[in-house]
Amino acid sequence: MNTTKTFILMAAMTALFGVIGFAVAGQGGMMIALLVAAGMNIYAYWNSDSAVLKMYHAQPISPEQAPDLYNMVQKLTQNANMPMPKLYVLDNPQPNAFATGRNEHHAAVAVTTGLMNILTKNELSGVIAHELAHIKNRDTLTMTITATLAGAIGMLANFAMFAPMFGGGRDENGERTGTNPIVMLLISFLAPMAAAIVQMAISRTREYSADKLGAEICGNPIWLADALQKIEDSVRGGQIHNQTADDNPATAHLFIINPLFGRSMDNLFSTHPNTQNRIKALHNMTNTLNNPQNSNHKTSPWG
Repeated sequence: MNTTKTFILMAAMTALFGVIGFAVAGQGGMMIALLVAAGMNIYAYWNSDSAVLKMYHAQPISPEQAPDLYNMVQKLTQNANMPMPKLYVLDNPQPNAFATGRNEHHAAVAVTTGLMNILTKNELSGVIAHELAHIKNRDTLTMTITATLAGAIGMLANFAMFAPMFGGGRDENGERTGTNPIVMLLISFLAPMAAAIVQMAISRTREYSADKLGAEICGNPIWLADALQKIEDSVRGGQIHNQTADDNPATAHLFIINPLFGRSMDNLFSTHPNTQNRIKALHNMTNTLNNPQNSNHKTSPWG
């Protein structure tokens, strides 16, 4: 089902490209925009994960560098009945994490140095399990494609600001009609807004699902709940910034907690549900997972 939603998203983003191209330069502009969008879709499907990792200067972690972390992730993947993803670390003081990749066999989990510094082993396993849940649900394909295309739409919308100097389409007599500056101004604002709304709709619903499955994978919802509280307190209360995320807000929905801080648009177009609501939902799961009749018991990721 998520694969279908991904292709629907790609089609919607492509259509938005075409509308902007038509407004900027008529039918010719629309065709160019559609060709660019098609190329972006192909690129995003195959390379969006590596592009995001490169953007954040993610460095691979080997089993020799972090044997405890590797063993923990291996046990979590066994609990989830999925392949071992590649592991990366971001040299960033903000505690956060994200997963990327087009499927379970081409996936990666990235954590920041800040995250590993403040979380206990159990809390870290809760975060990793959440990211594995995104991979298992195939959310990562949609999320990384959205990040790539949303950023491209933003750039195309900015180009619309300069469209009047290039002229628009042609009328039925072949005369150049020019472009309407008001229309261009609206597009420059509405296009990135539309991309933000898509990000918001995608991420908010999927975060709850990943929290639930992640809690089942690690076996204890409280571990993830406590981790979310610590991350939220550090990002918001501690005001620890992620400069790369601030410079590339289209990638914000990839993270377990919104990495953006101090921007007026963050609350209006938040890519994540309220953290306290997520924590409450995880606490409500505790009785279910602790029920002896529950057949979904998972082994501890720490042995």
